[in-house]
Amino acid sequence: MNATYIVLIIGIILLMGVYVSWRAGRLDRLHARVEAARTALELAMERRASASAELASSGLLDPATSLLIAGSVREARDRNGSRPRDLAESDVTKALRAAFEQPGFRDSLAGGEELVTDVEAAAHQVFLARKFYNDAVAATREARHRPLARVFRLAGNARQPEFFEMDDSLVDLRWSL
Repeated sequence: MNATYIVLIIGIILLMGVYVSWRAGRLDRLHARVEAARTALELAMERRASASAELASSGLLDPATSLLIAGSVREARDRNGSRPRDLAESDVTKALRAAFEQPGFRDSLAGGEELVTDVEAAAHQVFLARKFYNDAVAATREARHRPLARVFRLAGNARQPEFFEMDDSLVDLRWSL
């Protein structure tokens, strides 16, 4: 009977080891997903900044609006700036929204519709990339806060992922125009 208990205990320990290993692998995959989503978000924001800078320098906008957009893009691209990235990216959205909400904006483009469409498409990509990134962060944070992950420190030395909140309401405006 002692041999039966020993085999049973060893079997339970092995099953627990497999489960803990599986959870650690899942947590690692979630962290990799967060990194991939962050990279996609960074690329989408860079694409939007490029399209916005091209619109600002196109000569289609009035000088004040061009300067507003160009300044917000420059600040968003400045990695050593004094403002956090999310606030700088929100300023790009606000500058674009201010330009797009001007009365008669679409009528005054005269051949620049493609530039505006590129900016709108890039803004939509930022919206989607931020949503996917924040979803990945939520799933990772939830997995990290489970008791098994905390007790066995399954996250290791990986940093806790942070949500990226910014104003990206240009997308909503796009669909209402």
